[in-house]
Amino acid sequence: MSAESSIIVQRLWNYCNVLRDDGVSYNDYVEQLTYLLFLKMVDEQTKLSPNKSTTIPKEFDWESLLEKDEDTLKAHYHRILESLGEKAGMLGAIFQKSQNKIQDPAKLKRLIRLINDATWGGMDIDVKGEIYEGLLQKNAEDIKSGAGQYFTPRPLIKAMVEVMQPKPGMTICDPACGTGGFFLAAHDYISQNYSLDEEQERFLKFSTFKGKDIVDSVVRLCVMNLYLHGIGGDESPIEVGDSLISVPKEHFDIVLTNPPFGKKSSFTIVNDEEKTDRKPLIYEREDFWATTSNKQSNFLQHVKTLLEVNGKAAIVVPDNVLFEGGAGETIRRKLLHECDVHTLLRLPPGIFYAQGVKANVLFFDKKPASENHWTEKLWIYDLRTNKHFTLKQNPLRYEDLQDFIKCYNTEDRFNRQETERFKAFTYDELMQRDKVSLDIFWLKDETLEDTENLPEPDVIALEITENLESALEQFSSIYEELARE
Repeated sequence: MSAESSIIVQRLWNYCNVLRDDGVSYNDYVEQLTYLLFLKMVDEQTKLSPNKSTTIPKEFDWESLLEKDEDTLKAHYHRILESLGEKAGMLGAIFQKSQNKIQDPAKLKRLIRLINDATWGGMDIDVKGEIYEGLLQKNAEDIKSGAGQYFTPRPLIKAMVEVMQPKPGMTICDPACGTGGFFLAAHDYISQNYSLDEEQERFLKFSTFKGKDIVDSVVRLCVMNLYLHGIGGDESPIEVGDSLISVPKEHFDIVLTNPPFGKKSSFTIVNDEEKTDRKPLIYEREDFWATTSNKQSNFLQHVKTLLEVNGKAAIVVPDNVLFEGGAGETIRRKLLHECDVHTLLRLPPGIFYAQGVKANVLFFDKKPASENHWTEKLWIYDLRTNKHFTLKQNPLRYEDLQDFIKCYNTEDRFNRQETERFKAFTYDELMQRDKVSLDIFWLKDETLEDTENLPEPDVIALEITENLESALEQFSSIYEELARE
């Protein structure tokens, strides 16, 4: 991040700490910044191009906020949020269900002045984007906010995009888009690696990306993030909704996604005696290979249905998707047969804000219908064994993924070479494994013998808890299968 961006992020974030005393969370603060930044930038654009029409009525624009004194500011701000939330397109996407969380008018006035002092419209798109990304990362670091599950480490995203090699004119989807990290990285990759003509630039800005997320506030952050990076127009490329609920109406060349962690989908039922119960949420879709309440297994199936024939996918999945029996085994068998599942990146723990998560990136290409299996070899890169990362002291860096990128061999992935960490397993070898498990390791874990350098007790306890929860999930899956029979 540039020095200019860092200074502005720190200035804005320091003021957040002032608001924390009033009970304003990091998440709430970033939301309020989103509303105010958007109004300020539209105001600057209008002044630079007076003939350009704006969808924001004059009585609800940035100047109207500056004119109000502390006595009338809070009520006026509430009216702005309420009115703009009813608009269509990008405006509605940013302000939908918006609320003022800064109850002290004096502090709201100070925040407005803080934003007003910077000329956002004159900043380079990269600088504006960096500032907002910096705020989103700060928000993700606040464990209590839960925002971390919507924030994928940027070095991992960059590496995934680099090996997927998006090209001008391709369509790209993320059905669990979070704050839009995959879109930004793909946009940067295409912009930096190709000399685009006017038509290609227009397509990249308006037609390349399509995203969805189930959480209103997350969609708001994503839309604003794309807007600050110069992506999208009056219509929002991101919508609020449950991606898994229905058969997709559109298909895409590339799907890049990291669905939120949490093994089961469920909903709450309240009976006549007002007692609550959690019931598994089952998605009944004719285009799915298997019916399951495992959210990630459903996302894996959904991603396959989103792809055009010969389309490419990269999806982050937890370990349980690789080894669960029942529906999990059915899905793996079908995926290996109907798609070319060519690469699996085993990720180390300690890189996600959701602690204790053991995850992987699965790369596959959708293929035409065939009686023969499309997967010939699955290449697995082990970035987990004897690798230790933490969010602050030793975070995952882009350089840590360089060997994986080299081994992936994007120029000719059918001519790969095995290394200590990169091994190939044939289709027949995978079929012979118990439950067609893809949970494969071969390196010796030196930490098991190195008693002097064991992880901290809380890390060990967390791993034990994860393993127990995973075993319980498997027993629950077996019970559900038996109950349905």
